[in-house]
Amino acid sequence: MPRMTTERTKTTVRIDPSTASGEREALEQWLDFHRVTLAQKCEGLDDTQLRTPSAPPSDLNLLGLVRHMAEVERGWFRRVLAGEDAPWIYSTQEDFDRDIHAADVDTYEEAYATWQGEIARARTLAADRHLDDLGLGEHRTGERFNLRWIYLHMIEEYARHNGHADLIRERIDGATGD
Repeated sequence: MPRMTTERTKTTVRIDPSTASGEREALEQWLDFHRVTLAQKCEGLDDTQLRTPSAPPSDLNLLGLVRHMAEVERGWFRRVLAGEDAPWIYSTQEDFDRDIHAADVDTYEEAYATWQGEIARARTLAADRHLDDLGLGEHRTGERFNLRWIYLHMIEEYARHNGHADLIRERIDGATGD
């Protein structure tokens, strides 16, 4: 049975991206905007609610989305951009979608801390690179990507999953919003 915790309070502040920033600043602001949006979708919920699936037959849930985005941050910034040999956090050979398939012992606190750690590492790895710099590692397709492409892809990835998160949250407690 999932470990029950007290209700999490809403504390995450989201800052709207500037309407007059340069390219890199805009990309980083939009990525941060979407990162915070996912965190806000999880606020105020207990562990049972965070594990509530969207709608059968899908088992997609908010805890799984946070775990998935930790994997995505790690994959694109550590493996592809920096060329690090960073193993999967949750995914396994037996269950590649293990990030979504949280076990009863898996907690939001651990997932959130891991996700935030991957975001911090991503920021550090990107800080000294230019948008046109190619990553030092390869994607599983064998391709190399520049930082600009990675930023754009991450914005797209978060935007898509934040749409999922919005629907899941509305199903849980009726909360809506961007």
